[in-house]
Amino acid sequence: MSQTVSHPAVPAPPAADSAAEWDTWRAERRRALTSPTGNLALVETRWLPAGERPDVEAARAGQPDTVTVTTLERTDRVTGAPEHGLRFWDSAAPALRHFEGTDAFPHDPAWVLEASYTPVPGARRVPFEHIRDNGGTRDLVVPGDIELTLDGHTYTLSAFDDDGTLLLVFGDPTNGATTYGAGRFLFVRRTADDDRRVVLDFNRAFVPPCGFSDQYNCPMPPRQNRFHLPVEAGEKLPVFRDGFPAQR
Repeated sequence: MSQTVSHPAVPAPPAADSAAEWDTWRAERRRALTSPTGNLALVETRWLPAGERPDVEAARAGQPDTVTVTTLERTDRVTGAPEHGLRFWDSAAPALRHFEGTDAFPHDPAWVLEASYTPVPGARRVPFEHIRDNGGTRDLVVPGDIELTLDGHTYTLSAFDDDGTLLLVFGDPTNGATTYGAGRFLFVRRTADDDRRVVLDFNRAFVPPCGFSDQYNCPMPPRQNRFHLPVEAGEKLPVFRDGFPAQR
């Protein structure tokens, strides 16, 4: 029951951490978000009837020149059959025109944390609730456990495999106040010299795609990925001009 999750609006995790590198990451992040197929440009996700295959040329017919059409696929939560869909990206989308930037906490090296990583043999699947599934869950492959001690609490975190990179979906008390309400995402960096150690640089925690367009179906943090203390690092919320509604 998996669903492919792709984040073209997030630069690859860096090999090291510094305020200058973080500034570069922030600039690259903005460029990706505002690209013609960045998160802000997604104006429609259209799932097709069962058994129907997408026809990009037919879907593109009659659309403005600013629109790009792509395909996507997921697995039906009930039947396990493949579902096909179309995505429509508009480089003149209202969200792009009104986008001011993404607020973030100041860079803080204290939020670059090492953790232990224990691979789990086989394709273990963990249910993740998704924001547009009305309480339903989709199983995502979690290849190992991340053990992190934070403020005296030890957490066993579940990061799923996102095209070969570990992606952590986490929540904390800032959600719904200073950060996106449904939680934030973070790519987990493996260390070069020890495959049992990973780095969680919360300065690069980012607003999930559904914070920029309601046409995404983002996974939400499972119970084990919810921290008890505020994670005051990383992105907060998108900012839009002229009262344009942000996805909170």
